[in-house]
Amino acid sequence: MSTHENRTPNRSIHCTVDSCAHHCGEAEFCALDSIQVGTHEEHPTQVECTDCMSFRVR
Repeated sequence: MSTHENRTPNRSIHCTVDSCAHHCGEAEFCALDSIQVGTHEEHPTQVECTDCMSFRVR
């Protein structure tokens, strides 16, 4: 069993990034209670400019 299979999905945080340590596998949810969203741009204008700052490599 992989480590993400026994995590409890937070059904309020949808996620498809399965390379993240907080991802809940096939459930496609995050296991965290909350996430931090940030940006890598000084003045973001597009969705691609935002990032999940809670991401951790699995």
